Amino acid sequence: MASLSSVRVPWAIHGHSPGSSELRKAISTLDLTLHPEEVGNRHKLINSSLLLKACIRSGNLELGKLLHHKLIHSGLPLDSVLLNSLISLYSKCGDWQTALSIFQAMDDHNRDLVSWSSLISCFSNNSMHSQALLTFLHMLQFGIYPNEYCFTASIRSSSNAQYFSIGFVIFGFLFKTGYFHSHVSVGCALIDMFAKGSADIHSARMVFDKMRDKNLVTWTLMITRYAQHGFLSDAIDLFCILLVSDHTPDSFTLTSLLSASVDMGFFSLGKQLHSWVIRSGLASDVCVGCTLVDMYAKCAAAGSVENSRKVFNRMPLHNVMSWTALISGYVQARKEHEAMKLFCNMLHGHVAPNCFTFSSVLKACANLPDFSFGKQLHGQTIKLGLSAINCVGNSLVNMYARSGRTDCARKAFNVLFEKNLFSFRTAIDAHAKAFDSEESFNHDIEHTAVGTSSFTYACLLSAAACLGTVGKGEQIHALIVKSGFGTDLCINNALISMYSKCGNKEAALQVFNDMGHRNVITWTSIISALAKHGFATKALELFYEMLEIGAKPNEVTYIAVLSACSHVGLIDEAWKHFNSMHYNYGISPRMEHYACMVDLLGRSGLLVEAIEFITSMPFDADALVWRTFLGSCRVHRNTKLGEHAAKMILEREPHDPATYILLSNLYASEGRWDDVAAIRKCMKQKKLIKETGYSWIEVDNQIHKFHVGDTSHPQARMIYDELDELALKIKNLGYIPNTDFVLHDVEDEQKDHYLFQHSEKIAVAFALISTPKPKPIRIFKNLRVCGDCHTAMKYISIVTGREIVVRDAYRFHHVKNGKCSCNDYW
Repeated sequence: MASLSSVRVPWAIHGHSPGSSELRKAISTLDLTLHPEEVGNRHKLINSSLLLKACIRSGNLELGKLLHHKLIHSGLPLDSVLLNSLISLYSKCGDWQTALSIFQAMDDHNRDLVSWSSLISCFSNNSMHSQALLTFLHMLQFGIYPNEYCFTASIRSSSNAQYFSIGFVIFGFLFKTGYFHSHVSVGCALIDMFAKGSADIHSARMVFDKMRDKNLVTWTLMITRYAQHGFLSDAIDLFCILLVSDHTPDSFTLTSLLSASVDMGFFSLGKQLHSWVIRSGLASDVCVGCTLVDMYAKCAAAGSVENSRKVFNRMPLHNVMSWTALISGYVQARKEHEAMKLFCNMLHGHVAPNCFTFSSVLKACANLPDFSFGKQLHGQTIKLGLSAINCVGNSLVNMYARSGRTDCARKAFNVLFEKNLFSFRTAIDAHAKAFDSEESFNHDIEHTAVGTSSFTYACLLSAAACLGTVGKGEQIHALIVKSGFGTDLCINNALISMYSKCGNKEAALQVFNDMGHRNVITWTSIISALAKHGFATKALELFYEMLEIGAKPNEVTYIAVLSACSHVGLIDEAWKHFNSMHYNYGISPRMEHYACMVDLLGRSGLLVEAIEFITSMPFDADALVWRTFLGSCRVHRNTKLGEHAAKMILEREPHDPATYILLSNLYASEGRWDDVAAIRKCMKQKKLIKETGYSWIEVDNQIHKFHVGDTSHPQARMIYDELDELALKIKNLGYIPNTDFVLHDVEDEQKDHYLFQHSEKIAVAFALISTPKPKPIRIFKNLRVCGDCHTAMKYISIVTGREIVVRDAYRFHHVKNGKCSCNDYW
């Protein structure tokens, strides 16, 4: 019998793992004929167990299933060792049903601690957390005492908000029983439980500190969780301690830190880590190389990705990740032609692109006037079966939308496997730009059946919010109530956002007040709504109420709070929240938070303080921050600082037309017409197109759109007659046209004429002849509302007795009885 073992599985004696062919041969030649002597059968079971464990270790799960098939037909009585290995095999295959059936078929004398541990691990590995915890409880009821593997699996299943309370009980149990120090995996599972289950990074660190044995995986895990929760300084401190320990950081440790430094914008730290990578000999690692390429692509200054390209060129091997990271960097730097050349080089290098590669290259095509290459790429995605994947499909919708091909955009949208919120927004934006959105949006609503999911309703509400069609939003709201989704949390949050963005803050507040359950998104949505409508005091009151009931704010909540302060000039209040967000809730300020503070200081006229704040930021300010500052320079007519801001923006986004327009408007307000002409010439040479300003209004569920001097509307004569009457009435009341907002070098009389042809004034005039008096007039504009129009509307609200609500690209203005909710602070 000793020779039987050596013949069938000779590698088991020598202690090395078999190759795939050797393993297959051993299984195919394994004799499982039922032997009359029990000793012979036992040896066959031992050989089978060795082969099965080899299949599991090598990841050759199909051969393991083949062996199981042979064992079933052999008639051999399987022992607990084999049955436990089979549970582990099917657990790794993701076939929990077969694993459970094997466990349930086991006799009581065969079902031991390893059996229970294997099944708990099976459920945990397959994200069946409730089943894992119930199995753990059943094991205790059967009198089986858990070991470190049972504890580890059950704690892993408690590493989420839903089951954290159960995990905390298990934590107390294992601590009392002395299993805390039983295995390093227990400590790692506990670190994850506290970090993921309750975002309690402090308790996770306490677990880490109390662990007697720590391997490199433990150190990397704690550093990673610190970084993911925004505690980058703590992650760096722990990394420094690791350097003087008995362990040496590996590629996983460095990749985690580098990714965190990129996500949080601390590029100087990333560069220091790059230096350490080179010294430690990890520069040739593919994962580290890909992360470095991505880091330099995202932190590239002056639109340059040279450093990213240098890292890429020095990598010994290039995979799809490194190619995609570099291509994405060129797209972000607005170097579309170079990005497409890289894509072609990638194909010549026999590296197959994935869905993320196509998504990036399609974004490059969307920024170019010639879409022929994009069409070719679309064909390739169809051949490869990638066009229906979200990230590719969304890029296709965006590309066709940018080219004005709304029919193609619609087709690309329709074939998506799973339409997410971005998909709907991109599709609706495509139709909105071509202004046939009514037809497409009506199509979506009409084809919304009773069995529609809450997610679809939330997407439709978001579409209504984007277009500002409150009538359509109310129609969807009615469908929601009929469908029984009236109490759905996700839908109610979307309703708050929809009513707010459509200019009906009262309806948004009503939805909020009627909600029985609220989460952080609910609170953030209503605070953001009130902030954009100019009701900062009420927004801050709700924020403090949120804190009082124990709800934890997130990053977006603080953006809403800082925006509320910015809209009304609460400088001290804003500083208090900006400085306390990290101390109180561990939220590190990001670029958006800094942009809010720059906006606040700029609106207040503190331009010098604003630029000092920008230069003191812990990371390089992006175009958003500088564009915000440029807008303030335009309002306060500080040309010198405005020119500096424009220069900084164009270094980062050289093809941004909005920057040229803002600078041109700044020159025009000072009568520097030669400089205005020079900018327009430069834009023409660069083929940059100014975004056309327009306003729209919804009347009787139909959208009416107006451009400057628009005469295309069927009621154009009546509209302009109404405008002429309004002009006389408000001038008699004291209105004086502010010709500074005419950005053309013409005579003053002609400037007055131009001012009364602005799209928002035309929209108001149309509303006055088309809607009954008690109803508020809601106007929407794609750009910032003109200062003269803002003044005129205050006078119009007096002479007509109508409330006028204007939503522009930045905020809402509620104009009533000659006063605006912004208090002229905008």
